Amino acid sequence: MAVGVPESEVFTAADAVLARGERPTVERVRLELGRGSPARVGGLLDQWWARLAERLNGETRLPALPAEVSQAFVAVWQQAIHLAQGVAEQALAEQRQVLDAERERVAAVEDQARQDAAQFRQLAVEAVAGRQGVEARLADLELLLAQRQTQIEDLQQQREGLLRERREAQQYNQTLQQDLEALRLKAEQERVAQESYVRGVEDRAHREVDRVRDEGKAMTAQFKEAGRHVGQLQRRLESIQTELSHTQQRAAAQHARAETLEQQLTQVRQVPATKRKPRSRKPTASKSEPSG
Repeated sequence: MAVGVPESEVFTAADAVLARGERPTVERVRLELGRGSPARVGGLLDQWWARLAERLNGETRLPALPAEVSQAFVAVWQQAIHLAQGVAEQALAEQRQVLDAERERVAAVEDQARQDAAQFRQLAVEAVAGRQGVEARLADLELLLAQRQTQIEDLQQQREGLLRERREAQQYNQTLQQDLEALRLKAEQERVAQESYVRGVEDRAHREVDRVRDEGKAMTAQFKEAGRHVGQLQRRLESIQTELSHTQQRAAAQHARAETLEQQLTQVRQVPATKRKPRSRKPTASKSEPSG
């Protein structure tokens, strides 16, 4: 808003408005000037109205006229001055009302500006507090993210460890299955061999018994010689029977050992893979060779 309009320019503009037959007002004078604030123009316009009567009273006296004409002219002049003063006072009152309204408007604008400034300051404080809260929240989230990332890395390492242990357990299980299969095959081979050996011993015993019987029948006629020979045969038969008993005992022991191996195999299958630990493979004891 422009301020500092010269007093002479305001007075000249007011004279120009009055010369056009219009009442000088703040808006008309400002329009005539093309610039100036309402407060500045209003204050100077008050001074112009106050000086208007002095300017009219200070005009050059009239030349000598007849007394009647002079008195009539003075009366008209005084009446014009009185009317001009009334108009000036009315205009001054209107200007004062305009100025009062302008002052109230300015005061209201200033009050609203102060309220807006206070509100803006409050908003700024709240914004700063909100920004600090957001920054604190962001810091917390970054810390939480770092913790989550650490947990993820730990879980990945644990997963890799579990996968490695699982592979090792699978390999150990495969090795154990192979060992168990080899033990089962060996036990089966030993069982078949033992059965074959027992059948051979029984067959030999039966053949020997048959042969003894045949020899007994053949030697019936030779009783005396056969008596001694029969005694030998009986002792031989007893030895064979004793060997047969021992062979059956060994066969029972081999059968019990096979059953024990089957039970161990069943127990190993029931053990969870995660609880199995690698163990050194012990050499399997070789089976005892059957005696002749």
